[in-house]
Amino acid sequence: MIAEHAPAKINLYLHIGPLRSDGLHDLASLFVFTETGDVIRAEQAEALSLEVKGPYADALKSAPVEDNLVWRAARLLQELSGAPHGAAITLEKNLPVAAGIGGGSADAAATLRALVKLWKIKLSDSALSKLAFSLGADVPACLARAPVNVSGAGEILSPGPILPPIWCCLVNPRTPMSTGPIFRDFDAANPAPPQPQAIRFARGGYDALAAALAAARNDLEPFASERAPVIAEMLAMLRAAPGALLARMSGSGATCFALFTSAAAASRAAAKANSAGWWAMASALHVR
Repeated sequence: MIAEHAPAKINLYLHIGPLRSDGLHDLASLFVFTETGDVIRAEQAEALSLEVKGPYADALKSAPVEDNLVWRAARLLQELSGAPHGAAITLEKNLPVAAGIGGGSADAAATLRALVKLWKIKLSDSALSKLAFSLGADVPACLARAPVNVSGAGEILSPGPILPPIWCCLVNPRTPMSTGPIFRDFDAANPAPPQPQAIRFARGGYDALAAALAAARNDLEPFASERAPVIAEMLAMLRAAPGALLARMSGSGATCFALFTSAAAASRAAAKANSAGWWAMASALHVR
């Protein structure tokens, strides 16, 4: 059996640019990944199958399996590689869905990694990344699980900065938020946005990281907050948390995050969010 972790993806910032002819937006972002999240397990079988378990399994079971990104990733890799066997795949769904933390994209990326190993497929990094992009704009960045600068619509990647040891607290109001309406609201308010600019990170410690991120933003945050005012409540709680370096919304929402210099501070913030009735998770970040 092959097991692959599918961590939560966090946009430390997200600058949105013009709508492209392919219907996607140019963007500039820095993706980082938690050490905990969903888990993909795969073992050899005659045919492909997918079982979904975990706290958020029910949110996916009502949809046809063909719509699940894990299934689509497995089918696409099987078709393109000519793999003669199937696989019994289990998705342990620990992260909330439609939450702005790339759960489906990370699951798809973990599925590709697992099946490449299981089926012993020889595939270049560029070919795997191209295949991943055909599944979704965030999937290529989720393949490596290390900090990555993302541009284009998600297909242009470069290694992210080396970060100091850092922990995060993720908070979600337990309400799914669809990406499409948030982008449509952004487009209506910004018919001709400028090209998105990436943020430069000077090598250094926590002060340098906080200063760089303070000069950035999430362009979708105001539009998500208008649809879900609870986002402002979560951000206020996170910004007031002792030791918080920064608090911001991730992706198109509704999950928000705060960065901390210690595991204890992140855990205290998560406990407070849980006591408010929200889903929360504290985790270290992959910083290399």
